[in-house]
Amino acid sequence: MIIYPAIDIRGGKCVRLTQGRYNDITIFSDDPLNMALQFQNAGAKYLHVVDLDAARGDADNRGIISRIAKELNIPVQTGGGIRTVADIEDVLGFGISRVILGTSAVKNPEMVNEAVKKYGERIAVGIDAKNGFVAIEGWEKTSEIKAVEHAKRMESYGVQTIIYTDIATDGMLSGPNLLAMSEMVKKVNIDVIASGGVASLKDIRQLKEAGVAGVIVGKAIYTGDVDLKKALEMAES
Repeated sequence: MIIYPAIDIRGGKCVRLTQGRYNDITIFSDDPLNMALQFQNAGAKYLHVVDLDAARGDADNRGIISRIAKELNIPVQTGGGIRTVADIEDVLGFGISRVILGTSAVKNPEMVNEAVKKYGERIAVGIDAKNGFVAIEGWEKTSEIKAVEHAKRMESYGVQTIIYTDIATDGMLSGPNLLAMSEMVKKVNIDVIASGGVASLKDIRQLKEAGVAGVIVGKAIYTGDVDLKKALEMAES
C-alpha cells in the first residue's frame, strides 16, 4: 500500500479545507515546494497535489505544481481543474506522473475514454462522494450519479486507479468511512486510493486491511496526529 502525503494549493499556499468548504480553510505553509521536499525527505514514495483554485475555475497553480514535479525525485499525481485533453497534455508535459480527472469525468466521460487510450495508467479518476453520490466542481455541487456506478463505468473505460474521497470525513480528523471504502474495493477490480478523515495510524491499518491500494493523508500529517515515517513503515510492512 502507498501513502500519499497531500498538498492542497490555494493562492500559492499549502492549505487544508474542512469537508471541502472553501470558507473553512487553514494555511499550513507559504511554500508548497518546500513542503513537498520535506515529504520526500521523510521517505514518501508518491505525492498527491490538488489545485484548489483550478478546481473552482478561479485561477490555477500550475507553475508551482510544475516546479514540484521537476524538483522531486518521486512521482507526483495531481488533480483540480483538468477538464480538457489540452489540460491533460499540458500537465503531463511538465513531468506529472498521473493526472486525476474529477468533474470532467462526470460531465464528459468520453474524454476519459479517449485519454486512457492515449495515456493509459497515467489517467486516474477522482470520485468525491456525498452520501454515496458524486460531487463535482470543487465539491460545491452534487450529481445524481452513484459513486460505485461511476467507478464501474470508469473501470470499463480502462481506468486503473480511482481516488475515492468521502467528503463528510475530509479534513475532520474523525476517521475514514471504512464501510464506503470497503464497498468500493469489493465492487471494482482496479486500484482504490482512499481519501478523507485519516487521523491516526490505526485508521491507516484499517484501510490497509480493507484492501485499498493507497491512502491519502493530509491534515493529520500537518497537525502531527500521524507521523509520516511511521505511516510509511506500516504501509510497507
